[in-house]
Amino acid sequence: MEPSDITVQILREIRDEIRDLKGEVKQTNERLDANNDRLDRAERRQLESETRLATELVAVATAVQQVRDLLATRLDLKEKVEDHERRISILEDRTGN
Repeated sequence: MEPSDITVQILREIRDEIRDLKGEVKQTNERLDANNDRLDRAERRQLESETRLATELVAVATAVQQVRDLLATRLDLKEKVEDHERRISILEDRTGN
């Protein structure tokens, strides 16, 4: 059985379309690979940024605790200073100064 010219022509067209399709698929895969690379880099940068932010947040929390402790100490000193001022005034009143 001999293939007809039309059959051969159809098969050639199918072959050519498959070649074109393979080329398009290859280009699509290359674009996907490039996008995946960019996405990976963006993901790494985001992770690095989040790590830096977390580190800074810990530093800020530590600074806030230190300020809180300092204020608490200052408030304790304020009461002592006020007590000493009161006692000095009493002594000055007694000595006439």
